[in-house]
Amino acid sequence: MAKKKKAVDNELAESKQVSTVQAVIIWISLAVLSVLFLAPIFIVLINSFKSKLYISDEPFSLPSAKTFVGLLNYTDGAVKIGFFQSFGWSLFITVLSVGVIVLFTAMTAWVITRIKSKFTSMLYYLFVFAMIVPFQMVMFTMTFVANRLHLDNPIGIIFIYLGFGSGLSVFMFSGFVKSIPIAMEEAAMIDGCNPLQTFFSIVFPMLKPTAITIAILNAMWVWNDYLLPYLILGTERKTIPIAIQYLRGGYGSVDMGAMMAMLVLAIVPIIIFYLTCQKYIIKGVVAGAVKG
Repeated sequence: MAKKKKAVDNELAESKQVSTVQAVIIWISLAVLSVLFLAPIFIVLINSFKSKLYISDEPFSLPSAKTFVGLLNYTDGAVKIGFFQSFGWSLFITVLSVGVIVLFTAMTAWVITRIKSKFTSMLYYLFVFAMIVPFQMVMFTMTFVANRLHLDNPIGIIFIYLGFGSGLSVFMFSGFVKSIPIAMEEAAMIDGCNPLQTFFSIVFPMLKPTAITIAILNAMWVWNDYLLPYLILGTERKTIPIAIQYLRGGYGSVDMGAMMAMLVLAIVPIIIFYLTCQKYIIKGVVAGAVKG
């Protein structure tokens, strides 16, 4: 008995050592990956405070007394590209597009999930199929149709974003709706709620984790998107990604200092939004992709 107990204790000790080693390896790997992912952002940040004359020669060095220019790159860049006007257009398009995507795809997913028919099944698979269609395949046709339907404006592009963002959003919402007990909706209808009241009073509040996840994913996509606004809006109403490109001068010249500063200002809002809501993203992804 003593030998068996000793053997069991040795096995437990060895397993704990293996677990500790694995935890250390995982921690080191994640730390290295974090550094690799954060390094480009850090490089952009430190170069945004340097004179453009030194950025190409000393891109990885910290600002020194010779290279430091304070906030000059930020003020010059903001004036050159009309940053605050572009920021307004980006904010307007992003907020409305994300709101429309979350609201309408949640309602669509609820109807598709609760109403069982061949039509709703076909509709669901069409949304799933839309996730794998590359934007480049349809962008010329989309631009032609958008021009004919007069959607080539800041309001019209919101509906275009709704079309492109609906595939993943409906897929995730549908997975979560399946986990909601239908008895709660039936109880609400017995109490006199119509379908809209049932959705907004019972279903939509329970979709909060998935809704926030979808909002984060779509906000990052719409805010950083360059190609679609460029094709639809042109150069008259520039969003931030389009405006930053105008820092490229003729013959390939680039004001690197101003560009670095504007890139910092462009990523700060979306980083703040992500950090504010990031605790919901894993919960929402798991709920939308696994449940049901």
